[in-house]
Amino acid sequence: MKPPVVAALNRLSRRTLLLGGAASAGLSVLPQALRAAVPASPAVVADDPGESIRPFQANVPKVALDDLALRLAATRWPDAQTASGQGVELGRLQALVRYWARDYDWRSAEAKLNAWPQFMTRIDGLDIHFIHVRSSQANALPLIMTHGWPGSVFELLGTIAPLTDPVAHAGQAEEAFDLVIPSLPGFGFSQKPAESGWNPDRIARAWHQLMKRLGYQRYVAQGGDWGAIICDALGRQAPAGLLGIHVNRIERATTLPAELARALKNGDPPPDNLSGEEREVFDQARDFLNKGFGYAAIMQTRPQTLGYGLADSPVGLAAWLYDKQADWVYSRGDPERALGREAMLDNITLYWLTNTGTSSARIYWETSAAMAKPEPVKVPVAVTIFPGEVYRPPRQWLTRAYPNLTYYNRVDKGGHFAAWEEPALFCSELRAAFHGLRGLIIA
Repeated sequence: MKPPVVAALNRLSRRTLLLGGAASAGLSVLPQALRAAVPASPAVVADDPGESIRPFQANVPKVALDDLALRLAATRWPDAQTASGQGVELGRLQALVRYWARDYDWRSAEAKLNAWPQFMTRIDGLDIHFIHVRSSQANALPLIMTHGWPGSVFELLGTIAPLTDPVAHAGQAEEAFDLVIPSLPGFGFSQKPAESGWNPDRIARAWHQLMKRLGYQRYVAQGGDWGAIICDALGRQAPAGLLGIHVNRIERATTLPAELARALKNGDPPPDNLSGEEREVFDQARDFLNKGFGYAAIMQTRPQTLGYGLADSPVGLAAWLYDKQADWVYSRGDPERALGREAMLDNITLYWLTNTGTSSARIYWETSAAMAKPEPVKVPVAVTIFPGEVYRPPRQWLTRAYPNLTYYNRVDKGGHFAAWEEPALFCSELRAAFHGLRGLIIA
């Protein structure tokens, strides 16, 4: 039996000979081919035909998988690092890519997605992909959860069953949620914006429209990473029906005390009156800004330049995503241990097949280009601090941004990708965080 990469090379070589080179040109239209992954289905029509909700199933054309195999086989590797701390180590990435080329099966990843009800709907000019799972429990609390970068809806799949069916997962029937999990614009199977302006405020307005379109008059929202920033935007907008938010990532710009922010900006030492905990958080913030913020600075200023490499090389894309996953998981430097090799490749391959390395990076540019939003969040806020998160502020720092902080808890395991790393703990935190708001859904 031929290895998958060899078989793919043979298939592509035969196709090129038969079509006189047209096959290689045809690979440039893979994004159009990927749109064929949406099967023709009767639309579920809302009040206006333009608001249809269409069933979706992931089914990437085989030519895209053959192209990926060809590119992996043709990888040109750089020299090994000359010292630690220079980025993803050569041997570690080569081992991941060997597995990707020889053993990984994207169709299994598609089956994980297709095991849940998925849909498309057009909001503010863009087709938005989302998972929607209704609980069988009465009075389930509607919850919209948003992923971040370098993640996708894959990072939240492990929470669906525990949140929608709590009785089967160490919870109570009255703790059930209806779940809506959208793909951010320019991520995964959601459409890529063709114009600027899709910043967190605009995405938050789209998410509110999505929940209303699904028939939810009252709901809560949750997010980490960019999902948390979008939740904050929703909370500032406080649209009618939003009962509250939960975040597991805190925005440094809105919560860091002014004197500490000045010290970080100017390179000054911290004030002498800090507690031991506050000094530790300050030192971590300084270390991140000095050593770990380069990725964001590039995407804030030059996402298009970065994007040529991300769109052309699957290994380049994998390294870019892997680097931050390695930095941000609880087991620092070992994302495969924290997330699982298969799960990481599900996420990386989704970025590759949808060619969203560049479009996902633009959310950094959009946010940098938008006006700062210093005003506080107006709705009830719940916060969980995971020990592997990059920024872990004490409760007293949050009052300016979250004057209605109803829940604050520090847990003992999990990192930046909390739902992905520790789904059971993450789900128990959401049950506790939103407990007090459940009565409002049936009031």
